[in-house]
Amino acid sequence: MTHPEQIQSKESPGLHKTLGPVHLWGIAVGLVISGDYFGWNLGWSVAGFWEFAFAVIVIAVFYICFALCFTELAASIPHSGGPSAYSHLALGRLGGFISGFLVLAEFILAPPAIASALGGYFHFLFPFVSDLYASFGFFGILVVINLLGVKQTARFELFVTITAICGLILYLAAILPHFSLQYIPEISNVSEFSFSSFFRSIPFAIWFFLAVEGVAMAAEEVKDPKKDIPKGYAAGIGTLIFLASSVFVGTAGVVSTKEVAGLDYPLSFVLTKLYGIDSYIARIFTFIGLFGLVASLFGIILGYSRLIYALSKEKFLPGFLGNLSPKTHVPVNAVLIGAVVGFLALSIGKTSELITASALGACGMYVISMISFFILRKREPDRPRPYTAPLYPVLAIVALILGLVALVSVVYSNPMVALILFGGLGVSTLGFLLWGKRE
Repeated sequence: MTHPEQIQSKESPGLHKTLGPVHLWGIAVGLVISGDYFGWNLGWSVAGFWEFAFAVIVIAVFYICFALCFTELAASIPHSGGPSAYSHLALGRLGGFISGFLVLAEFILAPPAIASALGGYFHFLFPFVSDLYASFGFFGILVVINLLGVKQTARFELFVTITAICGLILYLAAILPHFSLQYIPEISNVSEFSFSSFFRSIPFAIWFFLAVEGVAMAAEEVKDPKKDIPKGYAAGIGTLIFLASSVFVGTAGVVSTKEVAGLDYPLSFVLTKLYGIDSYIARIFTFIGLFGLVASLFGIILGYSRLIYALSKEKFLPGFLGNLSPKTHVPVNAVLIGAVVGFLALSIGKTSELITASALGACGMYVISMISFFILRKREPDRPRPYTAPLYPVLAIVALILGLVALVSVVYSNPMVALILFGGLGVSTLGFLLWGKRE
């Protein structure tokens, strides 16, 4: 069994500690805010309003409970490996590897889904530009910016996040005069509620919050992680819940849910329906909406690169992926290898499948993280915990149960994607057991 402090001792001193709580809030919201602009609406293609609404509520409760427990882990174990580091401490190297694979799947497959929608929004503004070319172009530009250094990266992320929030406020203000409860169906009979549809919509409810845990992967670059991570994380979760609930209810109150169910640019469509396709408000919003997608794509590139870097340092991945640029202190190879995988997924994957696969990786990681939370609480009661999750163990039990519900639901919603992902996990784990470097 690995001694708990060995992971800490392996952390590289090369990463710059430049981030504060405001930067972390920007990263937390920025990682996720694209979920308000697209992706979540696909839930209405497999479920009615109330089934999907119930899924969103359940997932919001899960993320509140999970975030409080995860913050304790992130503050007490500030490591860029995030969930992989926690599982390594609690479950040994195999547990760390499995958790690392799952969170890597989440963070590697989310960017191409976001890039796809980014291309769709850009094509909406400029129809003469192919959405595929726009997707690849934005992805490439943001990879290059990520190579400039974490301080510049965090500042840019904060700027685009604030701009994206302003865009959502503009959207909500624009639809408010047209809001009517007549678009929201009444529940005339409880028996009409479809649990099958509810389970199938959960992956898209997760998209409202997916990757917020990426804040933990910047932990080694935070000035005072024990104080700043809880502040930034709590503020980020609160902001995201407010935005998700407002966009969900607001959109359902102005259009038929089926009209926006399959679009990569649902909010722009709503505004063009309300104000006309050539209206200034629709075009201004769509332009601002690009910032929301840029914020998430940019932030997740930061997250996956730090994760690959940490997994390399733990010898879960090849050592060259942990090399830092001597000038910018950025894990260049980690940024680039993740981009290659992302470009390949963007070329062959569908947006809904990429969202499902990313959500599946996240749910698996959530369950393992909660198991690690319980183990570390029991095994290391004296470990310094500058922040402790409240209502232990009730809150943690709720997070674990809802995490399992989410995991089963994502598998149920798309068994083929689950088979491919878990098949990859099985092959990778076998390779790790046969040829992985041992301590």
